[in-house]
Amino acid sequence: MSQYTGKDADEFIAEAKKIITRTGEKGAPLRLIGALAFHLHCPRYNYIHRQWGRVFTDTDFVARSEHQELIIEAYSELGYRDDEMITTLYGHQRLVFDNPETGMHSDIFFNKLDFCHELPLRERLDIDNLTIPLAELFLEKMQIVQINEKDIVDTMMLLVEHPVGEEDEEKINAPVIARILAGEWGFWRTVTGNMDKVLALTTKTDLFEHEEKETIETRLNEIRDYVEREPKSLSWKMRSKIGDKMKWYKDVDEL
Repeated sequence: MSQYTGKDADEFIAEAKKIITRTGEKGAPLRLIGALAFHLHCPRYNYIHRQWGRVFTDTDFVARSEHQELIIEAYSELGYRDDEMITTLYGHQRLVFDNPETGMHSDIFFNKLDFCHELPLRERLDIDNLTIPLAELFLEKMQIVQINEKDIVDTMMLLVEHPVGEEDEEKINAPVIARILAGEWGFWRTVTGNMDKVLALTTKTDLFEHEEKETIETRLNEIRDYVEREPKSLSWKMRSKIGDKMKWYKDVDEL
């Protein structure tokens, strides 16, 4: 468990960039996820993190599993040690590192995020130089069944900062979201339900001005339109007939 309790996001972003550079030099791309990725991509609105006293305690990344050894080598050069038990038991899925000098903690997930729902990332790690793409950042938060207010606020920041479009360059790629959700009814069920929660908090919050709230609502509706228009898979249609009568998500186990 990390012993680092610093609150300075800039310090963690600098560390993340250092890690990304070192692993990239070895041909092992890492891409940042989580609140730091939102902070990085929302320069006009990340003051909200400071306003809330948001505490950053680690750096989390996604990488490709075949680069495991290169990643361990790069982290070792930067003063980190991998958790050998986790590497032995779960190394094909994730790695955990701690820096004994700084107390900094870092997690690596391979190929996908597999929490309440499975979010594939392997094929889209090269879209952005530092983080996973904005569409996947949106889904990273929206796949959380027991979503909390800070995750909703991160999503609101992303929506007010970035337009919805059909490409990835500083846009939330709605067709990517729609295709992923069209393949699994449970994922669709969680995300669309959480979009309703984002909308509900948007109407009540004092974090944003009226026009900014309208922007969030408009962009949510744009994403929803893409999602609803996307042709659904046969398995999606069959699972939709069962609905909420059967559990549609996985419980997240803490490692």
